[in-house]
Amino acid sequence: MSQHSISLAQVSSRIAAAILGGYAFTWGLMALAVALLFAAGMEFHDAEHLGYIIGFLVYLTVFLWAFASRSLVRIWLLLAGGGGAMALMASLIQSLLL
Repeated sequence: MSQHSISLAQVSSRIAAAILGGYAFTWGLMALAVALLFAAGMEFHDAEHLGYIIGFLVYLTVFLWAFASRSLVRIWLLLAGGGGAMALMASLIQSLLL
């Protein structure tokens, strides 16, 4: 029977990825969703509320996924990198709208 040893640093990094990376990913997704929905013609506050509802479900999903995934590097790349990329796209869309 094989036992896997998990260091405190790995556990801490996974917790940080779930909380901070999940927040970054969710924030980027919500910003992008609001910008796209507003660009599609939805009223701003309606788009904002729908973005918040989607964001709550996404945060819960990525938080749990951060603990279920095997690769810690993949978690950080997807959550922090994806969140940053979506935030940049949302910023670009917003600058085109204004």
